[in-house]
Amino acid sequence: MTPRALWKGHLKGPGIECGVGLYSALSSAEKVSFHIVNRKTGNRVERRFVDSETEAAVERDDQVRGFQLDDGNYVLVEPEVLTSLVPESDKTIAIKHFLSCDDVDKLYFDKPYYLAPADDADEEAFRTFGETLERTSTVAFAEAVLFRRNRALIVRVHEGVMLASTLNYDYEVRSARNAFHGLSEPDYDEELLDLAGHLIKSKMSRFDPADYRDRYNAALMELVRAKMEGRKLPKAKPEPERKVVDLREALRLSAKQSDARGKKGQSPRAKTRKAG
Repeated sequence: MTPRALWKGHLKGPGIECGVGLYSALSSAEKVSFHIVNRKTGNRVERRFVDSETEAAVERDDQVRGFQLDDGNYVLVEPEVLTSLVPESDKTIAIKHFLSCDDVDKLYFDKPYYLAPADDADEEAFRTFGETLERTSTVAFAEAVLFRRNRALIVRVHEGVMLASTLNYDYEVRSARNAFHGLSEPDYDEELLDLAGHLIKSKMSRFDPADYRDRYNAALMELVRAKMEGRKLPKAKPEPERKVVDLREALRLSAKQSDARGKKGQSPRAKTRKAG
C-alpha cells in the first residue's frame, strides 16, 4: 500500500522549483497502546471535563482556552481569535540559504520527514537538486507553514533520499548551563583516560538500528499475548545488586577481558603471521 503524503506543495529556492510531498519518517504503529477500562464492567472509560471548583460537567460549547496569570486568574481566548492567528499557508517550502552539513547543531532537530517529488514531471529537478546538495556537502535552510504552524526546516540528503527535518526554535532548547551549574573544573587522571580510551577502541563497532530492541514494548506485547492465551504471566528478572567498585580497577579488568576476547577471536593464520 502506497503511503499517503501528510502534506503536498512546492519546494522553491535558488535553482529549484518542483512539486513535493512530505511523508512521515517515524511510526508508532508497532508500539503497544492501552485504553482505560472499567474493571467491574469491562467497558472503556470516557474522559469528561468538569469544573475544578463545582465539579459540575462542562459541555464542549462552554470550554474555552485560558492563559493563567500570576494571581491565579485566567485571560480567556475565544476559538475564533486563535483561528485568526493561524498563519496562511502558500503550500511552499521556501529555501532561504544553504549551510555546511557540519554547521547544523543536531540539538535543534525535531521531526524528520521524507521529501519526495509530487509526480513524474517533478522528478528530474528534484533529483538534480538532491545530487547537488550531496556533492557540495551542504543542506538547505527553509521555512514553511506546516500543520498550522510556521516551521523552520533543514532539507538534506541522507543515504540517497531527501529528508526535511523540522527544527526546534531557540526558545525551545534549554541552555546546558542549567544542567551543569555548580560543577567544579575537571582534574583528569591520565591513567584513567588511557584505560578508558583503550576500552573504547576495543569496543568500536558500527551503528545498526536493527541491533537495538525496545525491550519494554516487547515485554508489553508478551504480556498481552500471555493474557490472551491464558498462560502464566512472565516474571520480571530481579535486578542484580550493584556493588561500589573502584573505577580504575574496573577499567583495567574490562581492558584485560577485551584484550583476551580479541586474541581468542584471532584465526591461527593471523597468530602465525603475527609471530613471524
